Amino acid sequence: MKEIVITKPHEYAIREVPIPELANDYEVLVQMKAAGVCGSDHHIYHGANPCSTYPRIPGHENAGVIAKVGSKVTKVKVGDRVVVDLIITCGECYQCKIGRENVCENVRVRGSGADGGFREYFTAPEDDVYVFPESIPFKDAALIEPYAIGAHCTARGRLVSEDIVFILGTGTIGSIILQTCKAKGCTVICCDVNDETLERAKGYGADYIINSKKENIVQRVQEFTKGKGVTIAFDSACFQGSLTSLFEVGLVRNAGRIVSLGFVSAPEAISQAMLNQRELDLIGSRMSSYQFEPTIEKFANHEFNLEGIATTFIKFSEIEKMFYYMDNPDPKVKKMVLLFE
Repeated sequence: MKEIVITKPHEYAIREVPIPELANDYEVLVQMKAAGVCGSDHHIYHGANPCSTYPRIPGHENAGVIAKVGSKVTKVKVGDRVVVDLIITCGECYQCKIGRENVCENVRVRGSGADGGFREYFTAPEDDVYVFPESIPFKDAALIEPYAIGAHCTARGRLVSEDIVFILGTGTIGSIILQTCKAKGCTVICCDVNDETLERAKGYGADYIINSKKENIVQRVQEFTKGKGVTIAFDSACFQGSLTSLFEVGLVRNAGRIVSLGFVSAPEAISQAMLNQRELDLIGSRMSSYQFEPTIEKFANHEFNLEGIATTFIKFSEIEKMFYYMDNPDPKVKKMVLLFE
């Protein structure tokens, strides 16, 4: 089989290796059919992911078919269509026992701290795979993981239908958070620097849009909320200063919540007064926890608009195109999905 290895930042290799054997009786062999390309995969390639090590096979948005099962596997069978959880956990630590396995103290992440799915076959424990129905095409199933992130971060933010939501950055994750919020019945304000991206957000149900290159964010938020500010803000732009910008007076109202999704390691300029004078909640969010199964159910019920979330489909045999777009960003290429023949 073939696998893609990022040997070090800005360098990759295509390797021919044996199909892996099952390590124990509870493992399964997954034949890959589709893999989403996440922003974190870009960061790994460019050496900007603080959680990654090298050499590394990237890819954590993985969908495929069970090709082989261990002798004690009972939850899946050969031929099942599955997505694979990205987290590898211990199941024994404090975090795992309170339902926060995504921040297990021993967590490893497929495609970052452990090898991922940019290869034709890989193995995983049966507990890490989730069956999805044939009604969901593989190219869409590769999006289940990012939609699980939308489910997790909104749950972390204690989202309710009465919320007025501000989303900074309406790329892939921002658009998914938008759809998750609208499904809950919220009013949503989307902010970005790209008019085309904002128009796409309107198509996904955004009630208001703001182009921060052309408009004053706080002034517009004040207009939309009758001078009150939003109740919750999500930082899905994730650049240095983006989190600090959400603390500007007039954007989030007193007792509001701010949810951070990024991994930028540069410091922000947030003071205790900025947080405490309005008693804001600053909430971290990483990956997802126990959200695969409910997200698969929502996909099966066609509760999300997947049209346009993935913009560019690339054959695995033409993987060079993926790295070309990583090196030469194109605003029309918002999200790539690899398709395995």
